Amino acid sequence: MLFSYFHIDVRILAVGLLAFLVLRAAGAPLTETPSVFPSTGTSSEEETESSELLSSSDVWTSFLDTAKDHQKSFEDEFQNNVQFHLLEDYKISQLPANCPTSNFSKEACLHRLAQGLSFYTSLLKQVEKEYPNSRILSEAKRYTELFLWNIKQKMKKADEVTSLSSSQEKSLLESLDNADAFQRKMTAHSILRQLNVFVVDGKRKCEEMLRRIGVNQVMTSASLFPM
Repeated sequence: MLFSYFHIDVRILAVGLLAFLVLRAAGAPLTETPSVFPSTGTSSEEETESSELLSSSDVWTSFLDTAKDHQKSFEDEFQNNVQFHLLEDYKISQLPANCPTSNFSKEACLHRLAQGLSFYTSLLKQVEKEYPNSRILSEAKRYTELFLWNIKQKMKKADEVTSLSSSQEKSLLESLDNADAFQRKMTAHSILRQLNVFVVDGKRKCEEMLRRIGVNQVMTSASLFPM
């Protein structure tokens, strides 16, 4: 919601995943966004290891922990009077589609993931309207951009990833506006929640595709060189 093209550099992806949604209600203030992104240079060995490392590393565990922090901050805000799972009822209809696991090329899946993250950069502006000073939002915006940049480095046609035009974005945000303050807050939290879901799902689909590619490569080799 990956990558070498589909073998993405684990060090780069780890940075994006670790920081992508640091959903914390409190903590140290944000630092400046790095002026230089990490190098994309990598060996083929490092690339093929990315899927396994992502699923077992402390980095991925930390990423999941920060998502739990978002839930805690939500429950604190509403004093446990509103259940976190109810955010599903406020999921907006315009969410970008996830990447399927079959009949889909690596480039197409990367494109869909990148396009989805680009769309979320617009959706986060709705969150900003409700929580303009939110540390959670600031870090989500900052690292969504970094994660999107990482994916584009592995694409053959990154220039085909487009952002919403100003008029499209305006129309989108207007459609999400609501006179009811509670509704607006729930929508904002739902966007953050769905952003996390999008990333987790993207990682899972990436691993499934990499495993399938590995099996296909073995089968091809066996057919060319039968025992």
